[in-house]
Amino acid sequence: MRTIIFNRDQLRDKIYGCWLGKSIGGTLGMPYEGLQQVQDSNGYLHPTGEPAPNDDLDLQIVWLWALQDRGPLGVNAAVLGEYWLNYIVAQWSEYANCKANQRLGLTPPFSGSYNNYFADSNGAWIRTEIWACLAPGCPDVATRYACEDASVDHGFGEGTIATIFTAAVQSAAFVISDREELINIGLSRIPAASRVAKSIKMALAGYQSGRSWRETRDLLYQDAQDQCWFAACGNLGFIVLAWMYGEGDFGRSLKIAVDCADDTDSTAGTLASILGIIGGASSLPPEWTQPVGDKILTLCLDRTTFPPKPIPATVTAFVDSLMALLPQVLGANKCPVAVSDQPTDTTGISSANYMGGIAAKKILDRPPYSVVHDFIHTRVLVDYGKDPVIKSGEPFDLRLVFDNLLPDARSLELTWLLPDGWRVLPSDKSLVSLNATDVRRPLHREIRVQVLAGKVKDAVNRGVLQMVAHGRPTVGLIPLLFLNGDTPCEQVYDGDRYAWTYKDDKVVG
Repeated sequence: MRTIIFNRDQLRDKIYGCWLGKSIGGTLGMPYEGLQQVQDSNGYLHPTGEPAPNDDLDLQIVWLWALQDRGPLGVNAAVLGEYWLNYIVAQWSEYANCKANQRLGLTPPFSGSYNNYFADSNGAWIRTEIWACLAPGCPDVATRYACEDASVDHGFGEGTIATIFTAAVQSAAFVISDREELINIGLSRIPAASRVAKSIKMALAGYQSGRSWRETRDLLYQDAQDQCWFAACGNLGFIVLAWMYGEGDFGRSLKIAVDCADDTDSTAGTLASILGIIGGASSLPPEWTQPVGDKILTLCLDRTTFPPKPIPATVTAFVDSLMALLPQVLGANKCPVAVSDQPTDTTGISSANYMGGIAAKKILDRPPYSVVHDFIHTRVLVDYGKDPVIKSGEPFDLRLVFDNLLPDARSLELTWLLPDGWRVLPSDKSLVSLNATDVRRPLHREIRVQVLAGKVKDAVNRGVLQMVAHGRPTVGLIPLLFLNGDTPCEQVYDGDRYAWTYKDDKVVG
């Protein structure tokens, strides 16, 4: 794909339009959040002059901090999970579950999948704007960041599939304006059999068949009743419904999104952010922008940390921070995008350039119960195959895939360090050989072992797989974690946070 040239001022107007739209939609939808029956909204119910606080934006401020602290190549699911524990105080739904799971010792994607009723919910696709704005016109890059983010609290559930859709649409919207082309770009990147894809297609079919938006809304609502609270499939369907039936009118589109009910601040906020990217802030009607102004009010950021993190007081300040980061993210990810004072030039770029996507395919092809570790010379995927729950005397199957990241051949010595009385079959020590880089030969090796626990004593059982590469200084230490399958556990709320508790009432999360 040829290099896209964005005029700096025009790009900033689109990014500002994204976040101003987010604020408008969130403020408009907030009073109706959680209602299930069709509404008849009529403008803002929030006091004029300032926006409503919105967790959809709050979490993205934390991601800004992570990027500023660690740089664009230093941000992944593990980093975002750690920042979540420190800086996000929200204790509801998937947010609470992922924090409890991480305190238990589960890393992403397990933190988002283990015992998480809300893995198919909305918490991740509502916060993809930051990744799209830092990778404008580069959906693969935006999708990769967004999925690292989503795996923290959704694993690889429908919530993450929805995230792929929104991140791709928002990133492509910096170049492509046609709504149906953008929707098809998003659909091309997610599984056709997913619930999210089904709902989006239902919304499109309803519009194209001439049904009223209310009839289409009712079909989407009923179809999602077997899903969790605030289901990603139904709410993504509402966004597409409102976008189509709104016929390009900003206010009408947002009103329909809110009137569909359910997660109204998220549906209206995400749709408004897309429309803000397409037209820029300069296209947004004053009757929608003036009542919310430029202020940012936060809801779930921890203000007690020391030293305190700088919370942007305005959308302008937030956009300024993103514009400062933009060259770093584009350069680090080798994006074919240039930002300059020249006129914007997207000649030769069409929706065909954005269909499909390698990044999305790699993410969706990854085993859902796996964790990946990168040790510079070798990457190791540990596939548990199921929840990491082990019982005394019952073998637990593990699959390990070793990828050679450098051109030379390599010999790896593996040593398993497990709790007393535990062992690995066929052996606690083994060797793995990796070929030198050669397109005619595979660059990876796969082995399968069984972990056998003599007696599972503790709620959380940890071990380490030590990987020594002969002739290399970097030693791979791969953490292993198994939960007690002999003793039932449940999640409880202790008045401050969610945690896991066992029969002896000892809180371990």
